[in-house]
This record gives sequence, C-alpha cells and structure tokens, in this order.
Amino acid sequence: MSWSPNSWRNFPIKQQPVYEDQKLLKSVEEELRSYPPLIFAGEAINLKNDLAKAGRGEAFIVQGGDCAESFNAFNADVIKNLFKLILQMSVVMTYSSGKPVIKIGRVAGQFAKPRSSDFEEKDGVKLPSYRGDIINDIAFTPEARKADPKRMLKAYNQSAATMNLLRAFSRGGMADLTQVHRWNLDFIKNHPIGKKYEELSDQIDKAMKFLAAAGINSTTAPQLRQTVVYTSHEALLLNYEEALTRIDSMSGEWYDTSAHMLWIGDRTRELDGAHIEFFRGIQNPVGCKVGPTMKSDEIVELIEALNPNNEEGRLNLIVRMGADKIGEYFPPLLRAVKEAGKNVVWTIDPMHGNVEKSATGFKTRDFDNILSEVKQFFEIHKAEGTVAGGIHLEMTGEDVTECTGSTSCPITVDDLGNRYHTQCDPRLNAKQALELAFMIGKKF
Repeated sequence: MSWSPNSWRNFPIKQQPVYEDQKLLKSVEEELRSYPPLIFAGEAINLKNDLAKAGRGEAFIVQGGDCAESFNAFNADVIKNLFKLILQMSVVMTYSSGKPVIKIGRVAGQFAKPRSSDFEEKDGVKLPSYRGDIINDIAFTPEARKADPKRMLKAYNQSAATMNLLRAFSRGGMADLTQVHRWNLDFIKNHPIGKKYEELSDQIDKAMKFLAAAGINSTTAPQLRQTVVYTSHEALLLNYEEALTRIDSMSGEWYDTSAHMLWIGDRTRELDGAHIEFFRGIQNPVGCKVGPTMKSDEIVELIEALNPNNEEGRLNLIVRMGADKIGEYFPPLLRAVKEAGKNVVWTIDPMHGNVEKSATGFKTRDFDNILSEVKQFFEIHKAEGTVAGGIHLEMTGEDVTECTGSTSCPITVDDLGNRYHTQCDPRLNAKQALELAFMIGKKF
C-alpha cells in the first residue's frame, strides 16, 4: 500500500485534540516543516542496531523519564539530574551483568498524553481534559484547556534545547567513567541506596586506575569518556510528527526526526487506525505498548504491519499488564510471537498497569507491585527461553513523593502530598529507580 507522511489522515484516529482554529493549525504545521530536524537518520539507524543486540540478549535497555514533560518545570538541573540517574542505573546494570546498557530517555518530546476521558469535572464544572503541554494547559480554566496549535512550536523549541544539553552532557565529560562518583545525586548520597552506589563506584575507580596503569584511559579510549543517550516519546499528536518527518538524503527513506524512537500507546494501536498507518512508513525503530487486552492473533498482525521485513531492532514491544495480570496474559502472547518466528525486542513497563487511587486522593503506584511485575517478566522469559530486553520507566531524578513503598524510600500514602509534582501520572523518584536497577542487575 502506498504511504506518505500525511496518509494517516485518511484513517480513524483516537486521543486527538479538537482545534477550533484550523487555519492557525495549518500555519503552525507549515512552520514546523521548515524547522531543522531534532535527530538524524544515522542516529536512528545506530539505535536500531543497538536494539537488535538487546533482542538477542547481548545488551539491555534502560528507557525512562517523565510521564509528561512540562513547560514550567523546564530547566538544566532537571535534565542533568535525569541524565545522572540514567547513568547511575546503567553502570549498576553493566557492572552486574557485563553487558552494555542502551540508554533511552523519555525526554525531548514527551509532551502529549492519552486520557481515559475527553472531559474532566470539578465542583460541577466540566472542561476538556488536560492532554499534555503540547496541546493545552494543566490549569483548570476554560481558556487553559483550549487546544492551542502554537504549543507545538514551544514543544519543538524546548525539545531542541533539551537535545542540545543531552548531547553536551554525553560528550563533554560528564559521562566519563572516572567521574562515576559525581553521578550520585546530592539528596541520595547519605542514604543507604546512595552509599551502596558509592561502594560500587569505588570498585569502578579501582578498575579505571588499573586500566590507566596499563595505558588505557579516557584520552586513548574515548568510549570511557563519552556515551549516547537516545530520545523517545509517545508519538500521539500526529500533526506534530508529520511536520517533522523528513526524507533522509542518504537512503531516500522517511524518518520522523522528532526523536530517535517513537512508540504507540495501548489506547491507539488499532490495526486500522491512523497511528499504525503513520508508524508503518517511518524507518525509525518504533515501539508499541502491549496491554492485557491484546490477543495472540492481533499481536502477530500488529508485528506484520509495523515490521513486515522482520527486521531485528525495528520493533520494541513494551509490555504493560499490571502485576496481577502479567502472569495470565503475557505468556500466550510471547508464545504466539515466538511460534511465528518474529524478531522483536521485549521490554517491560511496570508502571502503567499498576496505577491506583490512594485514600488521600492522589494517583500512585506501589513499588512492590512494580517490582513484582518486573520479576514476573524475567521469570516468564526464562521459562519460555526468550529474551527480556529491557525496562521502561516513568521516573525522575528529583526527590518526589509520588509512588509508595520500596526499601530505600518507604513513602506512605500520607507522604504523597509532600512533593507530588507530576504533570500527570506518578513517577519513581531517584532512590526508587536506583533500587530497582540494583535488583534488575541481579536478574540478567
């Protein structure tokens, strides 16, 4: 079937805003088309090759970041702390397993969010739901909740600034393995999980000194000084994605240059829908969330639509069942894909299936449920003889109180209101995410 960046417009679509000013919308789309790409095709190809390694069990994926990026909370410290956390988690897992870790941030584009309802009601007032800063504002007023196309321009500019900073951090010395102690976030250092990380850092320091004595250092081996952090987001708002989809001059193929990897959410993965249509034509590595309603025949059809050439590293299936459902619903899907001989990368999102409403009114996630789903994911793969390729987390490098539990950070329901800063769904804080990294490091 023929494809173009705008062919998705001929298909049914869900989870989209209603823009009142269509003329302004078209004007913004045209302006975005003139903007430089945020990533390059060669980088997306490199990620695809890395993901192929994860699919074969030769590497592991750590993908994490904000539930929804915020215009108001945008600053260098927030980006730096997330970067440090990803580095910490990666070094913990690499040291434990001896395998490289592929680092992917939910960052520089994670601005749109699907919602369970088109409207939100408070005190008898009904307004359109908040759909992320790229679409409308979180403030509960009629004006704030209007879908504004110009927000796409701000999202692009913030994404470009974020990408610029991530590249500087990755290549400017912050990722140097001789600086591993500096990655420990200040509010963690005197905490048991921070001290555990410092112990590992001491061991890495000794290894680095040995290598230096043998003539191998960050000058002679740049890979000891630099790293790569890829970007990703849910490509929900297709007006934005289409405008940033460009032909690669080297290959003549289409790439969505808004991020290295894009994914489709569990609410927009209809086989006859607009999101599948858009994704089948871009050559980036792509992902799709796999929830408990997915059927065995459906998942095979979805793979054939998104990865018709059965290419390694092309398709990342992100499982998000919930701790109480993964044991029942995931094994049949895994077997169906295995029996069909499909090349996919399996990662686990233990966040989205474990949301609950606390007695104090906050949405939260309990660490024990998150950990349980991760453990079951690994155990199911081991039983089936398949590869657990990575983890996908909503997390932050900030000291928030949004998810309850964990040994390192025993947040209770009553603590949630202390530092509950998320724009949408609750995130693991840095202590909880690092604790999870230590636990995963023992598993793979």
